[in-house]
Amino acid sequence: MGRIVALDYGKKRTGIAITDELQIIASGLTTVKTPELIAFLKKYVSDENVERFVVGEPKQMDYTPSEAEELITPFLKHLGRTFPDIPIERQDERFTSKMAFQSMIDGGIKKKQRRNKALIDEISATLILQAYINRK
Repeated sequence: MGRIVALDYGKKRTGIAITDELQIIASGLTTVKTPELIAFLKKYVSDENVERFVVGEPKQMDYTPSEAEELITPFLKHLGRTFPDIPIERQDERFTSKMAFQSMIDGGIKKKQRRNKALIDEISATLILQAYINRK
């Protein structure tokens, strides 16, 4: 089995989370600037056995796509062309940013660190990945 890589894709930054090779545990990996994302993933995929990508799917409360989906669609095409042998799946990402922020509070992270949006993106990617694992 290979790792699953989850992406919380954003206009400026993208949070990245991974599973262990047995696909049991979701862990935050990092946050990268979105323009550098494909280069980062190329390096990661060359070093690790990646079985699939899971990309967060932003939806409105009524399950219709959110405005952010317009940014993600071209990225998904680029990702698919860059890694044609790695399947891409989607996972509903509603509330992940709020849940990430709350988990930081619950974890005792200081107020100054909670302002770190990159950390929130990484935790959001982890929540997306954990929801995906739970769904499977």
